[in-house]
Amino acid sequence: MTAKLELRAGPARLVLAPEVGGAIASYEWNGLAVLRSATPAALASAEVRDFASYPLVPFSNRIAGATLHWRGAAYPLPRYLAGHPHAIHGNGWQRSWEVVGRAPQLATLELVHDAEGARALEWPFPYRARQTFALAEDSLVLTHAIENTGPSAFPFGLGWHPFFPRTAATVLGFHARGVWETDATQLPTRLDAVPAGWDFSGARPIAHTTLDHCFAGWRPPAVARWPGRGLSVSIGADAACGHLVVYVPRDGDHLAIEPVTHMTDAFNRANAGQADTGTRVLAPGETFSCTMHLSVSAASDDASRV
Repeated sequence: MTAKLELRAGPARLVLAPEVGGAIASYEWNGLAVLRSATPAALASAEVRDFASYPLVPFSNRIAGATLHWRGAAYPLPRYLAGHPHAIHGNGWQRSWEVVGRAPQLATLELVHDAEGARALEWPFPYRARQTFALAEDSLVLTHAIENTGPSAFPFGLGWHPFFPRTAATVLGFHARGVWETDATQLPTRLDAVPAGWDFSGARPIAHTTLDHCFAGWRPPAVARWPGRGLSVSIGADAACGHLVVYVPRDGDHLAIEPVTHMTDAFNRANAGQADTGTRVLAPGETFSCTMHLSVSAASDDASRV
């Protein structure tokens, strides 16, 4: 059974699973699931993709062909999804994290990636990552930090992959400048204006929307509300997270709203000379951090009020 770490603050309860990708198992407020809770089967199997949220480090989303092209070298990366041609979500979500700090409303997890031996196949550059979770009665603040512990600079990105409960009545709202159209394997093809069917600048029910796209020029916060549950959540992030991945699977019972620092396949595109990918480069000894915050509140059960 998955080992768990629990934080409490008034009506809020957060359960972490450090050994399962540094993931969140559940986040509840007044007994209501703010994030999709890991099921007993997920806890027993330690299947991180079925948890409430997991970290994206040292990159978000996909790297084309599971190969990082950087400064004249090509680095093969693992394909964690069976049958999928690309690398996805870095390696932090596939590793056990260590608890390095704990208080009733605060926890810090750490992952040391030494990039030695077989670990170099996960990501060729060594780094140290930390996640901090600060729980309050009506909010959860998550901070990501990454330090370059090696001798060479490398491209990197950070983000979060939180899953939220979803019904056809779930209300979603966010502003973005554009959206990346994708091919059949979810690689970006062109940046377009947000079409009417994906425009949630006026918060509205998601109904039967299907999405798996990266939005550029996101202006926090995003909001989600659940008529019938009396719950609303605001998803904010600092300026480093200029992209928002929104994943709404067809006929699923969940959706993901992911603040991230870069677009899909950002590093390969930056290496080829494309601008505005969100790619950052971490020098030896340098540290970078960013923050996401979830603010929860009671909401009207009137489904017509969006």
